[in-house]
Order: sequence, then structure tokens, then C-alpha cells
Amino acid sequence: MSRATTVLARSLGVLIVTAALAGCSPTPEPTPTPTGFASEEEAFAAAEATYRAYVAALNDVDLSDPETFEPVYALTTGDLNASDRAGLSSYHAEEVTLGGASEVALLEVTDADLPLSIRLAVCLDVSAVTLTGSDGQSLVDSNRVDVQSLMVTLVSTPSDSAWLVADVEGRSGTPTC
Repeated sequence: MSRATTVLARSLGVLIVTAALAGCSPTPEPTPTPTGFASEEEAFAAAEATYRAYVAALNDVDLSDPETFEPVYALTTGDLNASDRAGLSSYHAEEVTLGGASEVALLEVTDADLPLSIRLAVCLDVSAVTLTGSDGQSLVDSNRVDVQSLMVTLVSTPSDSAWLVADVEGRSGTPTC
């Protein structure tokens, strides 16, 4: 995967659970799990929403305007945050133009170590994404696979009630893209 594709591939809000009333007696509110969410399902939904927001933030990047990078950085942590910062800054300095948008074609939770992390198997369609150098030449690798098969790791924030994207890497196996 080329550096340009990798930066792009690294490539909604949290569901709120409310108690329902049954007859005259209110149903007790769910007891929060150690994840800080009302249920594992809510934690999974929040992780999915975070990754989708990350893809949307990448799609909204205007490489000529570094202020548009901030939403990407806000959704990442660790090495991925550093990589996104370096890649986007480099593209900006080299006057690269980004076009098109990537789209999540498939997303499944593969495993979780709640409350610490969740891993998602993702198929990310990058077929519409273009990168053009200041000389007008495409920077997209001619061997780019249009639908990227990715493993995305999200980690909990210090409050354990939100997720940040920590790693995006290629993957093989199921689900296939």
C-alpha cells in the first residue's frame, strides 16, 4: 500500500440508552459496564461511530487548509496520530490535492478487550480517492486495490466513555472485501 493510500485509509454520535416505563412501575436504568457504556453493544456502536467519523474527517480534509486536519487529529491517538500529522503536513507542504472520498463498505467488530480496546475488520472503498501532485501528476499507486481490507484498533479515552482510533493496518482473512 502506498504512503498516500495509507494516510487516506487510516482511515454518529454515541447511542444513548434510556429506561422504558412499564405500566406504573419504572424499569430500572441499566447498570453501566466497566466500559463506561450502558452495554457492550453501546460500546461497539460508539467504536463504529468513531471510526466512521474518522473516515468522514479524512474525506473533509482540504490539503491546502491545515485547519481541516484538526478533526482527524481529534479522533486519533499514539502512532496513528503522529503518522496522520506527518502525512497531512507533508501533503500540504508539497501542495498535493486530494479529491474524491473513501467509503466504509463493511465494518465488523472482530474482538474486544473491554474497557481497553476494540478491533474492527473494515473494507474501505478508496476507488474514488485521488491525490494529485503540484505538477498535475497522480500520486495514487497504479497497483492500488480499490477496496482496502483493514484492521482498525480503537482504544478507550481516559474517561472510558469514548474511543480514539489508534491503529489502521492491512489485514487478510474474513470478512473478505
